[in-house]
Amino acid sequence: MLMLFRHRASLGGFNVLVLYLQETRGWRAGHLQMGLDCAIVLAALAFVPLSQIAWSVAGAVALNLTLAINHRPGRYMAV
Repeated sequence: MLMLFRHRASLGGFNVLVLYLQETRGWRAGHLQMGLDCAIVLAALAFVPLSQIAWSVAGAVALNLTLAINHRPGRYMAV
């Protein structure tokens, strides 16, 4: 996903919104994506077993920490 963000592409969904808000408002993509993922996981607590939610949380944290650490506005952007 980091490569997609650097090349101004996305997988759709929240990624499009996150990239748009980063460009227009200066909000960090990784932090915003993490917040949206947390909201989804919290909503899932009512419907999904805790063991599956734990795996989702682990995956979301790994992905979003990578984005938050490595993707910064103005850093390498492909043309």
